[in-house]
Amino acid sequence: MAMKHYGYTGKILRVDLSTGAINHVPTKAYADRFLGGRGIAAKIYWDEVSPEVDAFDAQNLLMFFTGPLAGFNGLGGLRWTVCGKSPIANPGNFSYANLGGSWGVRLKYAGYDGIVVKGKSDKPAYLYIKDGEVEIRDASGLCGKSTIDVRKLLKQAHGKKTSVVSCGPAGENKVSFATILADNDASGSGGFGAVMGSKQLKAIVVSGKEKPVAADPKTLKALTRHILEMRKDEIGTLQQDFMEGANSRRDVCIGCIGPCIRQVYKAKDGTTGKHMCGSAMFYQVRAQRYYGENNDVPFLANRICDELGVDVKAILTLIMWMARCNKAGILTDENTGIPISKLGSLEFIQTMVKKIAKRDGFGDVLAMGLYRAAGTIGKEARALITDYTLNDNQTSAYCPRMYIVSGLLYAIEPRQPIQQLHEIGYTLFPWMAWANKFEGAYFSSDLFRKIARRFWGSELAVDFTTYEGKALAAKKIQDREYAKESLILCDFMWPILHVKHTKDHMGDPGLESKLLTAVTGQEVDEDGLYQIGERILNLQRAILAREGHVGRESDKLPEVFFTRPLKMGTENPECIAPGKDGEIISRKGAVVDRQKFEQMKDEFYELRGWDIATGLQTKAKLMEMNLDDIIEDLEKRGLVV
Repeated sequence: MAMKHYGYTGKILRVDLSTGAINHVPTKAYADRFLGGRGIAAKIYWDEVSPEVDAFDAQNLLMFFTGPLAGFNGLGGLRWTVCGKSPIANPGNFSYANLGGSWGVRLKYAGYDGIVVKGKSDKPAYLYIKDGEVEIRDASGLCGKSTIDVRKLLKQAHGKKTSVVSCGPAGENKVSFATILADNDASGSGGFGAVMGSKQLKAIVVSGKEKPVAADPKTLKALTRHILEMRKDEIGTLQQDFMEGANSRRDVCIGCIGPCIRQVYKAKDGTTGKHMCGSAMFYQVRAQRYYGENNDVPFLANRICDELGVDVKAILTLIMWMARCNKAGILTDENTGIPISKLGSLEFIQTMVKKIAKRDGFGDVLAMGLYRAAGTIGKEARALITDYTLNDNQTSAYCPRMYIVSGLLYAIEPRQPIQQLHEIGYTLFPWMAWANKFEGAYFSSDLFRKIARRFWGSELAVDFTTYEGKALAAKKIQDREYAKESLILCDFMWPILHVKHTKDHMGDPGLESKLLTAVTGQEVDEDGLYQIGERILNLQRAILAREGHVGRESDKLPEVFFTRPLKMGTENPECIAPGKDGEIISRKGAVVDRQKFEQMKDEFYELRGWDIATGLQTKAKLMEMNLDDIIEDLEKRGLVV
C-alpha cells in the first residue's frame, strides 16, 4: 500500500523538453523547509539557475507549483504559482505569478505538487498529464492560436474535466510582458508567457482523480466550518459596487465558497469572460472619454489582451506614455501604424495589442516593454515616462506616499508585491466606510489599532502620520505573506484580520498554522509558520542579490515618490487615513520623506538581522534560518557579511 503524503501528492514532475526526459523527485526533499508554492520553486531555482542564464535560455526553469492546502474545499487554498527567470527586467531576474481558477487543483489531482520544465523543444509541444502519466505531444496545429482557442481545442480533445494553461501569440513571439492564461481566465503576468514560448511549450493539460488526504480530517472539517462562519458577509462594499452589473455573474475558483470579486461578464455580442479588478478597469476611463458612455469596450479590450496573451497593466503604462509622446509630436498615427488619435476606441486597443503580439512594425518596439521601448526612441521619449512605473512595467498601487509601509514592501521585491500591499490596503477600505459614517460600518479607528497590535506589531502601524512602527509592520506582513504564497492561500480570503458579525470584530492570525497542522500532521504554530515565511524571503533575497539586486543600493523607489505630491488614493479621492490616536487625517499632498525612508530601512535591516550599513544578509541570520547551504555561494560573490 502506498504511503500517504498528507496534503501533498509526494511528487514533483520534471520535464526536459530538449531531451524528452520525464522523471519525478520527492516533494519531501523541499517541503519541510519551504512548504510549497513560491517557497519550493525558489529553492529549486537557487540550486539550478545561475545568474548568467538568460530568461530565454534553455537552462532557465519554468515552474508551476501548488501548495499543501490545494484540493481541500472551502479554504481558499486553490491558488498556484508560476516561477522562473522573468524577461521583463534588464537583465532578467527571478520572479513569480500567482493564479487562481481550477488548473492548480487539477494538477494536484493529476498526481503532482508541481512541475519543473527545463530545456527547449525542437518543435511546438504541449504536456498532457493525467493520473500520473505524462506525455509530450505535438502542438504544431496550435501555433498562432489564441489562449482561448487553445483551451477550447484541448478540452474538446481531452474532455471537459481537464484544465489547460497556455501562452498566446505574444508568448510565442517572446513579447517581454506576455502572460499565460488558464481555466476561469486565470492569468499570470511576469513575462512567463514569453518564457513558455521560448521553450516552444504551447500548453499544459492536466486531469486526474487523486484527491489529497488530510492527516486530521475531523479537525480540518471543524476549522473549515469556523473559517466560513468568520468570513460570511466579508466582501467589501466598495468592491461589490464596482463589480455588480446586469451583464455579470460571480465566478469563484473551483471548490471555494469564500468572499471574492471574481466575475464573468457577458457582452452584447455574446462574448463572455473574466471581468474583475485591474483587467476590468485598465481601459475603462479612456473608453468612457472616447464614447461618452459606458459600453462593452473595456471588457473587449481586456478580452483581446487575454486572447493574445499580454499583461493589461503593462499595456496601461504603454498607453499613458504613448499619449504623452503623441501630444509631444514624437509618436503619431503615421509613424507607429497605431491610431493613437483614437485612443479609447476599440480600434486603437485592438490594433495596438495585435501589433505587439505579432511584433509587427512599431509593435516590435513596444513588445520590449516600456523602458526599453522608450530608450530605443530617444531621451525625449524616455523623459515622458512620468508615472510611478516599477521594474515590472506596472504602475504603483497602494502608493508609498499614502501607505508608508508600502515603500519597504516595494523596495525589496522584483515586482509589485500585491499580496503584501493588500494587507493594510484592503483593511483601510472598511475604515473609510466608518470614517464617512456609512450605515452599518463597524471598522472604527479603535478596531484598526487593535488589529495593528495583533497582526503588525504595534498601533503605530496604522498611524499614517509617522514612519515609526512601519519597519516592524513590513517584516510581519512579509513573513505572513511569504508563508501564504507557499501554502498557497487566496488573497481575498487571507489573512482574516476582522470579522463583521462578532462582538469584538477581531480576526485570528493563528488559523493558517492550524490548517497546515490539520492537513499535513506536522505541528506548526503561528510563529513557526512565520519563520518559514522569513526563511523563504531570505532565500529570495539571496537569489536577487546574485542577480544584481544588491542590498541597500538596490532597495529603492522611483524618484517621483520623493518629489511629486500625492493627488489621490486608491478608491480614496481625499486620501483620508487614521492618524495619531485614530483621528481622521488626509495624506493628500504627501511625498515620501527621503531621510525617514532611509532610517526606516535601517530599522528594517536590524529587525531582519541583515547588515545595516549595506543591507546585505549575514551568515548568522542565514544559519538561524536553516539556510546554511546557500552561504558558500554568496561568500564567493561577496554578497554576505
